[in-house]
Amino acid sequence: MVAILLATYQGERYLPEQLNSFARQTYGNWRAWASDDGSTDQTRPILQRYQAQWAPGQLTILQGPAQGSSRNFISLTHNPNIQADYYAYSDQDDIWEDDKLERALSWLNTQDPDKPALYCTRTRLVDADNREIGLSPNFTRPPSFANALMQNITGGNTMVFNNAARRLLCLAGENTEIVIHDWWAYLVVTACGGAVRFDPEPGLRYRQHDGNLIGMTAGGPSLASRIAKLFGPTLKRNNNIHLRALQKMAPHMPPENRQVMQQFAMARQQWLIPRIIGFKKAGLYRMTTSGNLGMFLALILSRL
Repeated sequence: MVAILLATYQGERYLPEQLNSFARQTYGNWRAWASDDGSTDQTRPILQRYQAQWAPGQLTILQGPAQGSSRNFISLTHNPNIQADYYAYSDQDDIWEDDKLERALSWLNTQDPDKPALYCTRTRLVDADNREIGLSPNFTRPPSFANALMQNITGGNTMVFNNAARRLLCLAGENTEIVIHDWWAYLVVTACGGAVRFDPEPGLRYRQHDGNLIGMTAGGPSLASRIAKLFGPTLKRNNNIHLRALQKMAPHMPPENRQVMQQFAMARQQWLIPRIIGFKKAGLYRMTTSGNLGMFLALILSRL
């Protein structure tokens, strides 16, 4: 069974289309838990209407922590009353492809259930009226911890993961400071030797609109936002947060990944030449040539 973990807040405009896409799934053994962060629009009545229409237990409505979207997803992940074989994060304003869960499970079922495994996909970008405007970037290099330290390639709205991955996320603690829930999941699973599958076939229609907490262009984040991050404090702040949080997971990490983390942490404290050498030893990388050039510049400027 798949537990769909849906975070909602003021989602009345698009929520019905997303709920309808759950109902169209070719894999039918799922249940949804919607954690609402105190919506004052029609979000909760919409959820209650679908709850009444669907089979008993198909949709459970919870009160969210009201601390933002990522904390809402984290609260769902840690909720001991939610038990399933697999877990799928869901935003309130996307539209899942009909075979999203079926495709995820076709890969996840090939993995050792005792080993953390996370499936994610590319997305089809659509505007507020569901008109296609492009595709998210396609990444061809393999997902890994060395990549996860440098970037998040895994949109949470596409993620499906197994119980072993869920247990790891719970071990980290519900109150651990993180940057964002999906990047944290990618980091934890890869750090602890888990498997990640990035499917180049889009798994959903990712709606771009004024209310998006996080959006993207067809080519990824805008050039302006990438430059701002490169010269601003964001990259270093994110890495500080990640390295602190990952210390909790160190006992569960294979030696080679602990070494990567330590080499990166030490290199960040060095002057230019040792910093570059340490960074190279750690083997860190981004998925694209332009991304790696930007990363190297940030390294030179001591922004990592």
